[in-house]
Amino acid sequence: MKDRFPLKKFRYWLLYRTAEYCLRAFVFLVPRIPPRLLVLITSAVARLTFVILPRYRKLMEENVSMAMSDQFLPVERRKTVARMAWRNFVWGLYETACALYTSRDAICASVAIEGEEYLKRALEKGKGVIAFGAHLGNFTMIAPRLAAAGYPFSIVAKHPPDQRLTRLIDGYRAKVGVKTISAKPRRQAARQILDALRRNELVLVLPDVFKSGRVNAQFLGSAVYVRRGPVTLALRAGAAVVPMVLTRDAEDRLTLRISSEIDLIKTGDLQEDVAANLALFIRHLEGMVRRYPDQWCRLGPPSKNVRPMFADFVPPGLDLKEVKERRS
Repeated sequence: MKDRFPLKKFRYWLLYRTAEYCLRAFVFLVPRIPPRLLVLITSAVARLTFVILPRYRKLMEENVSMAMSDQFLPVERRKTVARMAWRNFVWGLYETACALYTSRDAICASVAIEGEEYLKRALEKGKGVIAFGAHLGNFTMIAPRLAAAGYPFSIVAKHPPDQRLTRLIDGYRAKVGVKTISAKPRRQAARQILDALRRNELVLVLPDVFKSGRVNAQFLGSAVYVRRGPVTLALRAGAAVVPMVLTRDAEDRLTLRISSEIDLIKTGDLQEDVAANLALFIRHLEGMVRRYPDQWCRLGPPSKNVRPMFADFVPPGLDLKEVKERRS
């Protein structure tokens, strides 16, 4: 049994080194390949990886099942929308890599903003803003877009176990003006988030990756465990919570959509307030995902940790034919 541990460590080391050098090569080649050829390569990679990575393909299909309800969605259509979501994810990686070589003005020009007045109004309070998002559209461009516009920005991220890969990814974020706050250890993360909020900065959280095991909420008809951290920190800091998603249209144009600040429930009983606001946050998350089911690319824990209880409804405002046509 002991002999197997070094082999396992070597396997993980090889996996992370492969990921590191593939990422380095991709970022290195982006400015050196003609844009048209790079677009063709990205499209081919999206199709190929959807086929050869069954674990993630299955997860995308499960995302679609949660967002759109199995009862009203044929299997083939579910697979089609899952393919759209994966294509969107890969395309987002390409766009984010391009941002590393793009000026701030060009980044601002490539991503439109709707509702920026809500963000400015929230910052006027002087207590910081929790940018409340989801793994929707090109979520990796939210921070670079706002940082390019001059907003001091941090993102809370779960780091891979490998330190070399972690430093590489954090370095890429820093290159576009984005600071990284490691989600672990939690106390240190909480301290850094509170410090950023006290400086009246923005901190992006993406809470739609659920922890395995325990259950404390219903999300899209499934029993899940949603971390309470963003809710607790918002109440402690008095920070504004502003929902935002960065989505693409049928022509691959990107738009950062910022909504009005969430009106937090504050009764004075912290335990009750956390529970009530957690439910409020989940409703906002559900609204985001139901509006863009073909762009939800959550890559969290496997579905065996999520117990599905699909509701008998079609998400409001959803035109299945339109969703299919947008990425066909």
